[in-house]
Amino acid sequence: MDELPFAKDQDFTRESEILKVLGHPVRLKIVAGLMSQSCNVKKIWECLELPQATVSQHLALLKNKAIISGRREGVEVFYQVTSPEAQKIVAAMFDGLCFTPEE
Repeated sequence: MDELPFAKDQDFTRESEILKVLGHPVRLKIVAGLMSQSCNVKKIWECLELPQATVSQHLALLKNKAIISGRREGVEVFYQVTSPEAQKIVAAMFDGLCFTPEE
């Protein structure tokens, strides 16, 4: 019998952490939106129609897991996706579902 192609030498710790964080619909929406453009927190909470405190909590978790980073411009912070693993996971998900995050 042929050997199964399991990746027994790979850890997948980073990938599983990303999947856990992206398992929340709000965080997934934030990452999907930030893949196309960087945004400040005000624009994110206005687009998602959520309280600023809620969005800030989700942004803090995404930042803590190194999925996004913030770039300060004056008094504003603009967020962008910086994790190539997260970008690949979200892109693969949207490719498989036949729609784009903008829909």
